[in-house]
Amino acid sequence: MKKNTDKEFKVGICGLGTVGEATLMLLTGENSNEIRHRIGASICVSHVATRTLKPELTKNVPCVGTDPFVVANDPMVDIVIETIGGYDPAFELIKQALANKKHVVTANKALIAERGNELFEMAEENNVVLAFESSVAGGIPIIKGLREGLAANKINWLAGIINGTGNFILTKMTEEQRQFDDVLKEAQALGYAEADPTFDVEGIDAAHKLTIMGSIAYGIPLQFNKTYTEGISKITPEDISYASELGYAIKHLGIANSSCSGLEMRVHPTLISKTQLLANVDGVENAILINGNAVGSTLYSGPGAGGDATASSVAADVIDIARYTLAGSSKPVYPSLGYQLRHKNIQVLEIDDVETEYYLRIPAMDEVGVMAKISSVLQAHGISIEAVIQKEPVSEVVPIIILTHLAKEKNMVLAMQAIENLEEVVGDINRIRVESF
Repeated sequence: MKKNTDKEFKVGICGLGTVGEATLMLLTGENSNEIRHRIGASICVSHVATRTLKPELTKNVPCVGTDPFVVANDPMVDIVIETIGGYDPAFELIKQALANKKHVVTANKALIAERGNELFEMAEENNVVLAFESSVAGGIPIIKGLREGLAANKINWLAGIINGTGNFILTKMTEEQRQFDDVLKEAQALGYAEADPTFDVEGIDAAHKLTIMGSIAYGIPLQFNKTYTEGISKITPEDISYASELGYAIKHLGIANSSCSGLEMRVHPTLISKTQLLANVDGVENAILINGNAVGSTLYSGPGAGGDATASSVAADVIDIARYTLAGSSKPVYPSLGYQLRHKNIQVLEIDDVETEYYLRIPAMDEVGVMAKISSVLQAHGISIEAVIQKEPVSEVVPIIILTHLAKEKNMVLAMQAIENLEEVVGDINRIRVESF
């Protein structure tokens, strides 16, 4: 059957920052013929709205301006690409485009994670697509992997390095034994971290992405407020060194896990075995390990950010929408989050009810009987010890390193409070969770 190569889809891009510019170049540059042949139709960027006009980039775009709502309201536009970022005006822009029965492609992870439920309902009501592949892990097609490639699987768990800035910092700290603050300054100088790095280093960015993946994996509404979030700012070179001595690397992971007690959704620093594939993903790279009951474990790795990588995912969503339209369907055969939400009332566990193993670094006086007291406290809270390293004293203080067996978070918190109250313990305990995948 001959494809209709005369069909042309008109696309409007709102926001011409790093991702928007790269998307414009990808859709109009040397790849445009490749894209046309893959679809069987042409993609025409007919509109660009950008706060800062860039005539050298938009000279071949018919309609260029500063108001993104012009794009959302123009009846000639088939697909609106939102690369503005943030909540406002992006949220109202997407709502307006959907109300006008336009398909929308967005790279806005924060908006999807926190306000996506309303937007997906609106897309369904208007029989249009809200596509968001680029919102998670940049150029890695993880949304399609979860929603389509693993559609026949029950997802047991997933774990991912899903923030390149945090991974860069931990990699540098590991390789060069440098302090967090020092490496953060380097990351900012290189453009990997923002002037205000809170979203990256405190885990908020990763929590947005985990919220989206968890919703697809388990058929639940987006619930960002229930995703436990902890950053990497308290990790020290000493912790990295002690973890290595025990055979572990420290990575900042987003973890979703379906247990008999409920669903775990958590982002935090984690000790994982050096033999684990995730332990060897360094620098600004992202990687997600997914375990399905039929396929087993599969790893998805690649550039998690950057203009070109993210634009690749944006363009892929545009191509999908064009293909479905040409096939006679105004939207994909699957709902936006993979299937009809089937677990609207599933319990997302509080962190207190999550059970993991733990790494503890306890600063204690170099006195006889200290280890016995610490062991006694842990035992009283039902926590058993797997391994211990007792280092040489630093002045009168010796760091005691403990790996525990599985324990509930709430029991560990109580045990830590009791240990810190011991006269021989002279500072705060540094606690990092341990996972075996």
